[in-house]
Amino acid sequence: MDSLTQVVLGAGIQGALLGRWQGRKALLYGGLLGTLPDMDVLIDYGDAVADMTYHRGFSHSLLVLSAVAIVLTLLIRRFAPNPGYSGKRLLLTLWLVLATHPLLDSFTSYGTQLFWPLTPTPTAWSSIFIIDPLYTLPLLAAMALGLIYGLKGRFAKAPAIALALSTAYLASTVVGKNVAEHRVEAQLAKQGIHAEQIFSSPTPFNSLLWRVMVLDGDDYYEALSGWFDHSPPVLERISRGTQLAEALKDSPAHARLAWFTDGLLRYDRINGQGGEDLTRESYLIVTDLRLGMTGFHPFRFDFAHWQNGQWQLQSAVERWPVARGDLDRLELLWTRIWHPDTPVPLAAWASELAKPLISQTR
Repeated sequence: MDSLTQVVLGAGIQGALLGRWQGRKALLYGGLLGTLPDMDVLIDYGDAVADMTYHRGFSHSLLVLSAVAIVLTLLIRRFAPNPGYSGKRLLLTLWLVLATHPLLDSFTSYGTQLFWPLTPTPTAWSSIFIIDPLYTLPLLAAMALGLIYGLKGRFAKAPAIALALSTAYLASTVVGKNVAEHRVEAQLAKQGIHAEQIFSSPTPFNSLLWRVMVLDGDDYYEALSGWFDHSPPVLERISRGTQLAEALKDSPAHARLAWFTDGLLRYDRINGQGGEDLTRESYLIVTDLRLGMTGFHPFRFDFAHWQNGQWQLQSAVERWPVARGDLDRLELLWTRIWHPDTPVPLAAWASELAKPLISQTR
């Protein structure tokens, strides 16, 4: 999740458990500690794929953070031996502030390595968008009230109430995800399509409209499913360009990206000069389909260049330029939530991923 959400979540937990003794300081301590796992973004891992796939690694490991909570508890008890509350309560608070950071991240689509140094596929329950105001606002309001009025009297329970509201909302996103997937699965069965894999995620900034992706060999389907839909979801078939992956068989970076994304990748050969002449230098671009929205995916990588009649792997993979979000599309998706018959051209949006570089960066 975004940094603001992690700050107010950590503040809410420490405020609820230690606010009685620490007052406003509980909110400040919890907010700072709640952002600690994201400090790994300051590390340069060498190239764009490494920076993406090593983020949310050791610093988001429940094993590592549990050890950090124990060490912090011992240090605090040593230098502040009589704070008025037990060591067990302190340990529980610190552990929850630290551990809820990666656990909340795991509800997004990015992928969190909860069990590092073990290497299962990173956890991505993908039930909440990386920025969701309905989750954040109760916690933000509780933090503001606590800082202004303190954590005594009628405001003492504000952090706990906010945590309950945000957690209930998070649970509702899991329900919405399951409903969306079941509706698409029913349509797949009706059309006789045997899905290799299904991945769903909320559309930007809400949990009412879901993007569901279905892998089927060299292609994938995309569909939208909303809470207020009364018709079956429409499946749009799109090519993944998987034949291009053969050129990356010797790329350790591609192997790591495939592991990190659980294979939810798309491959495009793009002419950087525009036009259709692929005899000139062109680029092999790999897109992480899980994140963002159809046709707008923030993590795209330049893996190889076509030179002298063959693909040349890049020694250091770089991010491919990505256009900024389109407000017109956000408005269309918002309309689609409330008016389910509104057509959304998913296939047309997806086709833009294959456009030349000069077209994508305008």
